[in-house]
Amino acid sequence: MFARLTGLCAIIPTTLLLTVSFFVLFILRKVESNILKAFGYVVASLLWLSALLVFSCGVYTLATGKCPMQKMMEEKRGMMCQKMMDKQMMKDKMPEMKH
Repeated sequence: MFARLTGLCAIIPTTLLLTVSFFVLFILRKVESNILKAFGYVVASLLWLSALLVFSCGVYTLATGKCPMQKMMEEKRGMMCQKMMDKQMMKDKMPEMKH
């Protein structure tokens, strides 16, 4: 249940990205340089794509209850535990040097 509700948290970054893109487009009306206008449109497009990605991840989380990042975090945690186990095993195998 809680995992599904975390999908609602995607509304905040989506809103922020769309707000920034609005101001980018608003400033573009005042700019006269064609190069800056083109750059502004590219930036606004990238902000829209980012907002779409964040929003779609939120919808996916709401619909399925599975966080897309959770699987990656679990795999990373497993890899870190494995590395720690390997270090401990190496430490146990190495003979101690006496001075």
